[in-house]
Order: sequence, then structure tokens, then C-alpha cells
Amino acid sequence: MHVLGKIAVAGVALVVFGGTAYGYVNLRALDEVTRDSVIDADGETKPGEQPADGSLDILLVGRDARDDNQGKPLAPEVLRELRAGANGDDLTDTLIVLRIPNGTKEVKAFSIPRDSFVSMPGGKGKINGAFGRAKAAEARRLRTAGETDKAKINQGALTAGRRATRQAVEDLTGVKIDHFAEVNLLSFYEISKAVGGVDVCLKNATKDKNSGADFPAGPQSVSGADALAFVRQRDGLPGTDFARVRRQQVFLAGLARQVLSAGTLADPGKLSDLIDAVKRSVVLDDSWNLLDFVGQMRGVSGGGIQFATIPVVNVDYRYDPANNPRATAVQVDPVAVKAFAASLIGPVAPAAPTGQAPATSVTVDVSNASSKAGLAARVAGVLREKGFTSQPAGNTDSRRTSLVRFGPDLAGRGAEVAKALGGLTTQQSASVPAGHIEVVLGTVYAGPGAAAGGGAPGGASDEPITSNGVVCVD
Repeated sequence: MHVLGKIAVAGVALVVFGGTAYGYVNLRALDEVTRDSVIDADGETKPGEQPADGSLDILLVGRDARDDNQGKPLAPEVLRELRAGANGDDLTDTLIVLRIPNGTKEVKAFSIPRDSFVSMPGGKGKINGAFGRAKAAEARRLRTAGETDKAKINQGALTAGRRATRQAVEDLTGVKIDHFAEVNLLSFYEISKAVGGVDVCLKNATKDKNSGADFPAGPQSVSGADALAFVRQRDGLPGTDFARVRRQQVFLAGLARQVLSAGTLADPGKLSDLIDAVKRSVVLDDSWNLLDFVGQMRGVSGGGIQFATIPVVNVDYRYDPANNPRATAVQVDPVAVKAFAASLIGPVAPAAPTGQAPATSVTVDVSNASSKAGLAARVAGVLREKGFTSQPAGNTDSRRTSLVRFGPDLAGRGAEVAKALGGLTTQQSASVPAGHIEVVLGTVYAGPGAAAGGGAPGGASDEPITSNGVVCVD
């Protein structure tokens, strides 16, 4: 279940966003939720304090586990209803960060692709492997140290895995994580049923035996096993994992609307079912005071939640061509990802290298060499948000890869533009007019602006995803 964690854990956050008197009182029942020591004590934000980095940041994790909070395997009949196999693993295949800027009631949510290739303890690898790598290492360490209690070994290993995942996300994004939440399969299944279903919309009818997806085109409501299939499907979709990311985001938007609606928050039965589902299978960091959080987040509206995806460099990155030429990952540029994450709580203008003019004295001309309508305009807008003077320059001859061209006197500024767009290839060229930088966007461009409202690859008809309304997706 590579995706459901984002959805179910969002239910946790959205429950506490509710703000009704009934919901506030009954959240005390969440005192029974499982806790773990995931956040460093010296980095905790104290009650009443504003986070020093300008935003309260919550890491939502979905772990591909077929057991409950006590580590007990889910019953075979439950797995059959979930359409899930009996074998799970230690991958955190869903990662999403919620950024809540200080003093606002808006939530900026962004996804991190599960195959993002990053640096972490033990060497580079896919970010979804950080959990399992650290978990296994800690279990070995405890056994070597003489620990024989299986429960203690398991709990210590789980804590190490969660902390490693949090650290990998912080290192990639530059975001200081204030709180952590994790869910498993059963939680998602129960949360989606507790809210009475979620409204979604598909551009085309789809059927996939691996996920169990079998849906008509158009608007519809999904819950339980069908909701799980909706967010799990990747086979047969354009863009596979990235199309699935948009499915996850549009489902989250629908879940936000549903949970924040009076139909859920003012219904004692639904709210009780929702809280019970959270208690059974969600893990939170042990420093998260949910009642204080409710007070902070009263007034958040469904339309105040916006969704995006980090910029990527290459969705088909061959990271080990010598030993395993078929192994692929998603290549990301940590510099571009950090700039993207920071921009969600305020525009970030690139610093001018010593001896060069400010970014606004240079004009960046953006040309579209792909078939994605509106791509040049979107990317030019991204650059303007980052402090550049930028304009779309229309379409140009088709090419696969993207390129940033500039004269020798603008090499430093050209490198800034390339980084801002996810780490594009650069080239000095005497044909570029003085005072200009040229950006040519190829067919595989997947950086900021590739899809409206996010950094993941998308098509011409991609719409920004918020919780204001239902967006049809593939």
C-alpha cells in the first residue's frame, strides 16, 4: 500500500482542524493514541511559541505494514477486504509535509515522491528506504548489546526507523519537522468509511487488477476498499507514480472538505467513529498536544488547504548503471527542493553572486519545446516568484531535455536559474542576447511549474488542487 498513509494521516490532522465545541471536547479521547519519541527534545516548539522557521510543520507518513499498532498481524479476512497481500515491508511509501505559516489559517501540503534518491545514513538511496534501513540497524545493535526482549527490540527499531525518516525529510527539504504522524492500512480503510465517503472525479473509466480499481468516468464517492484502490492504482495511468500522487492529493482535498463539513463535525456518530479509527492505528510523536493544536487551528477552512509536489530533475534516473542498469529512481536537487519548500511560506529570491547584478536586472526568456500547453508561462511565473524578471517566449522546436543558455558574463546567474528549476543542464552561448538568459523546456521537464499547482510531471489540463472543489484526474 504505497500511498494510503498520506490520506489517512491527513484525517488525523483534519480532525483536529475542526474547531467545533463538540469536536474539541471529544478530542480528549485521543489521549489513548499510540505515541513515540520521534522529535528531538531540544527542537520541540513549546506551547504558545511560534516555530522559529516561520511555520508549524507536520510530517505525515504512511507505512506499508500489515499489522496494527501493537504489531499484531491483520486478520486474513481483513487483508482480503483491503485487497492487500499478506506480506508487508518496512517502506514508508507515502510522505507528505504540512506547512502552516505562523499567524495564518492556511495549510500548504507537499508530497515527496517515494523513490526520491537522497543522502542518508548508510549511503544514498530511495527515501522510502530510510525507515527500514534504520530499523534493521537498530535491531542488530540491540541484539548485539544483549537485549533479548522481542517487544523492546521491536519498539526500539520502530523508533529508530521513524526518527531516520524524519531526518531524511528534514535533510532534503530544509524544513524543521515539529510533529509526526504515521498510519497503516487499516486506519485508512476505517477513516474513509467513518466520514461517509469522499467525493472524487475521474477523466476516464479505469480498471486495474493489482489495486482492485474498477471505476467509471466522472464524479463519484469512494470509501473503504474502493477508496484504497483509488489511491493505490498506478498501473495503466499516464505518469504512473506521479499520476498516483495527483490522485492522492485530490483525495486528500475531498477528505478535507468532508471532515471539515458540518456533516462530519456536527455528527456525534461520525466524529466518534473517526476518532476511534485514529486511536486504533495512528502513531503520533510524544510531544504533540492535540488540544493545544486544536486551539491554534480553529478557523481553518477547507479552501485553506493547498497541495503541491516537490520539484524533480529526472523521473527515470539510472542511479547505478554499472551494477544494475535497469534500476531507476527519482532524481531530485536538494537545493531546488529547499527553495521550493521555503517558497510555500514566502517568496524566496536567489542571492546574487559577488560582483553580479541583482536578479531583477536580468531577463529570463522561457521557451516551450514540449507538447504541454502553457508550460512556458507557468515556469516563467515560478521564476518571477523567486525574484527573477521572466517572460514566456512561446514554443520552439521539440527536444527531449531542458537547457539553460547564457552568455559568459551571466554564468553565475544562469546557474541560479538552473537550480531554481530543479537542476537543469547549463550551456554558455554567444548567441544569447546581452542581459538575457534563455530557458528551453524539454518534453521530460519535471521541475517547478511542470504541473499547475505542483512540481510533479503533469499535462496541459492539470488544475491546481485545493480543498475548494473536486478536480478530475486520470
